[in-house]
Amino acid sequence: MTMDFASRVERVEPSATLAISNKAAELEAEGKDVVDLSVGEPDFDTPENIKDAAKDALDAGHTGYTSSNGIPELKEAIANSLHDDGLTQYGPDNLIVTPGGKQALYEIFQTIIDDGDEVALLDPAWVSYEAMAKLAGGTLTRVNTAAHDFQLEGALDDLADAVSDETELLVVNSPGNPHGAVYSRDALEGVRDLAVEHDITVISDEIYKEITYDGVEAVSLGTLEGMEDRTITLNGFSKAYSMTGWRLGYFAAPEELVSQAGKVHSHSVSCAVNFVQHAGVEAITNTDDAVEEMRQAFAERREFLMGLFEDHGVHVPEPQGAFYMMPEIAPDGDDTEWCDQAISEAQVATVPGTAFGTPGYARISYANSKERLQEAVDRLAEADLI
Repeated sequence: MTMDFASRVERVEPSATLAISNKAAELEAEGKDVVDLSVGEPDFDTPENIKDAAKDALDAGHTGYTSSNGIPELKEAIANSLHDDGLTQYGPDNLIVTPGGKQALYEIFQTIIDDGDEVALLDPAWVSYEAMAKLAGGTLTRVNTAAHDFQLEGALDDLADAVSDETELLVVNSPGNPHGAVYSRDALEGVRDLAVEHDITVISDEIYKEITYDGVEAVSLGTLEGMEDRTITLNGFSKAYSMTGWRLGYFAAPEELVSQAGKVHSHSVSCAVNFVQHAGVEAITNTDDAVEEMRQAFAERREFLMGLFEDHGVHVPEPQGAFYMMPEIAPDGDDTEWCDQAISEAQVATVPGTAFGTPGYARISYANSKERLQEAVDRLAEADLI
């Protein structure tokens, strides 16, 4: 039997980041020691109070379905947190709690994008934005920020040239994956001006909002005048609370969008896991110290790894948030080939910049110990890759 597959599936490629992780796992299964700098996952355990809250919820019998958009306690806690950040337009009725931030993004794209609708991305852009746009039938326009060390301010003219009245959706990710850049208020005000001028809906992906350095604060787009009713604010629990495997995220949006996206949500995942949502209440209300401890560790590793690359003459735009950096490793060559060599010859796993729309670079995650970061750079140098 020959199967015919939907064109929407054939429009996308498998996740490049997961492909690298799978390759690393294969090498480790062969007994090789791989320094995996490809994963977008904190290397810290979930804080004990969050795990205890989940256990308590299980013991209390919170194992069945919940209301589709989320339990009231969690939606109230999220709304209070958003209010603390200045996003006062969002209440519990503006929220959908999802099994991970990725599901939240999927539901947004499926709700907004029709066949042929234009989606604007700021490169380097997280790999799944492109795939989700294509799955929804969208077309892409892309703006490269690499020439400006991944800062948006220098690329606003390019963005202005790229978007138009035909642009349906713009995705902004700050602090950003894969580059760690945090966009300035001035840059985001430039985004606001273009969004208002062309009537563009904007996703503000703030999954790394709690992880910034050097006193830099991530500005939420939805707090800017004129963006209150055209911004969809997305966040989750995976990164700041080290809860990647728990699969818990959310998005906040105008009620009319929540109503429509709720159809996708209810017919796909029904609801996020009950006891995990109860753990989320504990995470968002009582975990500041643990978040700060992780943030400080990431800050130290960032400085350490940047110093190692600089010692080898490798240019690395300084990340201001998240836990990634993007060294320029193949300015005149093939970054995919470089990453293949890094894992096959040095047993160091990285992700090629091409996967994020930015050839010549590699994404490095410093969610690893200083000892392993040192080992990775030593191996790359020994293999003449830096």
